[in-house]
Amino acid sequence: MEKDEIREKIWRMMVEKKVALPPFPVHGRIPNFKGAREAAMKLRNLDEYRKAEVLLCNPDSPQIHVREMALKDGKILVVATPRLSRGFIEVRGQDVSPTIRGMIERGRPVKPGDHKIDIFVAGSVAVSVEGYRLGKGTGYSDVEFRMWREAGSIDDRTLRVTTVHDIQVVEFVPRDEWDVPVDLISTPTRIIWTNLSKRL
Repeated sequence: MEKDEIREKIWRMMVEKKVALPPFPVHGRIPNFKGAREAAMKLRNLDEYRKAEVLLCNPDSPQIHVREMALKDGKILVVATPRLSRGFIEVRGQDVSPTIRGMIERGRPVKPGDHKIDIFVAGSVAVSVEGYRLGKGTGYSDVEFRMWREAGSIDDRTLRVTTVHDIQVVEFVPRDEWDVPVDLISTPTRIIWTNLSKRL
């Protein structure tokens, strides 16, 4: 299947099986899902998360729980503003809302190179057990990763993560040379270390 076919299939299945959550429609988005908080909490239990000081996270709805968790745990949170319209912002503090509005109001601008990134969190429409993911088709996540990597803020020790519903985990995702794979998939029910994980 081509990338767009997989996206359409996942968006449709999530609606049909009633696991999608607002905002609607899910088509064209990183889809929010039932169990997103549980998927974040599974990530929280990892030693790699406990040791991490700085997370670079996407701004989409299903990862709001990851952002909230990082702020409550006293970590530095770096977030890409939607479509990179305002670049990146750094957010700290338990009293900061993990919504885009809250983070923009309370955050401060940062640029690649300002922090060493311990965990890179990407939103996904679909992800394979091998470790390749599909976003909504705009490529921002890969661009953001590359920007921080080229600045020396991301290296081979940076843990690359996505949180998804189990429905979004598929056998195969076509890939292009610029696609950034993930090391770890966290779902509401399990942690999957991918075939491309540096742990293997």
